[in-house]
Amino acid sequence: MAVAWSEKASSMEALSMSPPHMSSSPAILSQDDLKKIAAYKAVEFVESGMVLGLGTGSTSKHAVDRIGELLRQGKLNNIVGIPTSIETRERAISLGIPLSDLDNHPTLDLAIDGADEVDPYLNLIKGRGGSLLREKMVEGACKKFVVIVDESKLVKYLGGSGLALPVEVVPFCWKFTANKLQNLFQDSGCVAKLRNDRKGQPFVTDNGNYIVDLYVKKDIGDLQVASDAILRITGVIEHGMFLDMATTVIIAGELGITIKNK
Repeated sequence: MAVAWSEKASSMEALSMSPPHMSSSPAILSQDDLKKIAAYKAVEFVESGMVLGLGTGSTSKHAVDRIGELLRQGKLNNIVGIPTSIETRERAISLGIPLSDLDNHPTLDLAIDGADEVDPYLNLIKGRGGSLLREKMVEGACKKFVVIVDESKLVKYLGGSGLALPVEVVPFCWKFTANKLQNLFQDSGCVAKLRNDRKGQPFVTDNGNYIVDLYVKKDIGDLQVASDAILRITGVIEHGMFLDMATTVIIAGELGITIKNK
């Protein structure tokens, strides 16, 4: 559910534009069209010689594809990509994007990725695709983190969409960990559920872990306090709240592009 953000949040710059290959007709744009618009705008931040964090998911895919296209055209060169998932790694290789890792490049110039929710202060929920741990490692190491979303991802508070706040946990005694997580936010009406794959088996992350999805009915309060409390639970690896990490959020809507800076 898209919402109007509080005026107390940092200022926005509203731009009306269309990305390359997008029609300027007034036809209704699909959600994927909006994702592509935001992704193309984000890639304008990329310069030759950069070390880039390459995000995961349907929105980030458009950005990775665009970077590969610009490399083939010779409009970008000397790019090094750090993928945030096996899926992104394979896609980048297929597009001819040179890759490395955080061991060799501990500081990145820029990361581009999508988000599942964005609150008025640019805090994010990520990880509904299952790559939250690697995403947080890579995007926490970059100088600039550009987030690309369509306007449906805007919420008044994290968890406000009614969809999942993912938490990556070790498989050992995951029910014990899930109960701890649910009890932690019982005042917010939290329900914790193990994520399953399409075959009904536990979803396994690239790191061999499980994901417990938290569903809340009310605001969970101070996000830093909530973050610390989650991470103190033994068995938790990482959670999907990305707090104070995004430097720029690009939002595509029916009326154009909105850019919000930290």
